Amino acid sequence: MPAAAVSASDSHSAAAPPPAFASRAVSVGGSPVREILALTERPGVISFAGGLPAPELFDAEGLRAAYDTAFTVSARRALQYSTTEGVPELREAVARRATARGLATGADDVLVTSGSQQALTLLTSALVEPGDVVLVENPTYLAALQCFGMAGARVVAAPCDAQGLIPGALEEIVARERPKLLYTIPTFQNPTGRTLPGARRAAVAEIAARRGLWLIEDDPYGDLRYEGAEVPWLAAHPGAEDRTALLGSFSKIMAPGLRLGWLRAPAALRRAAVIAKQAADLHTSTVDQLAAAHYLAAVDLEGHVATVRSAYRARRDALLAGLAGALPEGSEWNRPEGGMFVWARLPEAHDATALLKAALAHDVAFVPGAPFFTGPPDPRTLRLSFTTHTPEEITEGLARLARAGRA
Repeated sequence: MPAAAVSASDSHSAAAPPPAFASRAVSVGGSPVREILALTERPGVISFAGGLPAPELFDAEGLRAAYDTAFTVSARRALQYSTTEGVPELREAVARRATARGLATGADDVLVTSGSQQALTLLTSALVEPGDVVLVENPTYLAALQCFGMAGARVVAAPCDAQGLIPGALEEIVARERPKLLYTIPTFQNPTGRTLPGARRAAVAEIAARRGLWLIEDDPYGDLRYEGAEVPWLAAHPGAEDRTALLGSFSKIMAPGLRLGWLRAPAALRRAAVIAKQAADLHTSTVDQLAAAHYLAAVDLEGHVATVRSAYRARRDALLAGLAGALPEGSEWNRPEGGMFVWARLPEAHDATALLKAALAHDVAFVPGAPFFTGPPDPRTLRLSFTTHTPEEITEGLARLARAGRA
């Protein structure tokens, strides 16, 4: 047959397969939490699984007015490209709030990001090379494990107890493993809800300064305190000034759909993060930033957050009040002073993943704790979020969970 007569199907069958994916794309799994959330979207399910803010508490009217103002003042600016660092008004607002919480901050210290998750990704791009050691709390935020895994880091668990990082054990593991950085959520940690005491924060800062490592302090939940005294940021302690990147978010106090977060870091690290952001998305949405800046200028945010805190406190208390009747006898759980999560542990011979299967059959859900661990997991642990549902719905959900346990 002449070459010109070869059919299209023959030509297609001879084509070589495309090259393989990058190893990081196949070595890092998806989020089991996100997969569980997909299972709980059917009507009637009461879910303690996702760390979702309560949508009925969003200030929809205030945010709509802020967007209207953004367009009224300058639609051309709102719809145009912006600087990578973020619009000045929002950076100044972030700096004022950080300064008011005891950490002197200027607008130039701040980089606006598309959610605090992006801030973590940018810092990882700037700091972590394949094979570098990254220390994390154990258990820790699942998306952080994904982020470090995608960068090819060797993730090592730092020993923790009911209060978080143990400074003496941290000193030993830093000396042994020589990590590049420590990632920590010291206030109302995800998934455990625990808070690192001030004395331990000071010790962690001193170890980081003496041993020479970066600190990434993730604080998405710090505004959601229901009891107890506020603890200063790790970044505010002596020794941490030149090596701490502080991450914050508007997701929990305004709305997660805005996808607005921020990063405060030393100048050289912030500049590296800016370059990484230019490669990622050029800049965060201009109109969303301007709307947020107008919102912060026009609304009593602290008053709004106080309303949110009051509602979440009642929901936390409803969950804590009902756990004894919902979980198997011998279970244990903590009492977080704030945040969105309660961490529980089932008694011997129980498995949280097996309990979840029974729970879903009774239209209630939670997240097993195993995916949050680095190294061998504790299969008896589970995370319960209390923010999404009313106290009455929480009570009903716990009744369903009790029935699932009996089944």
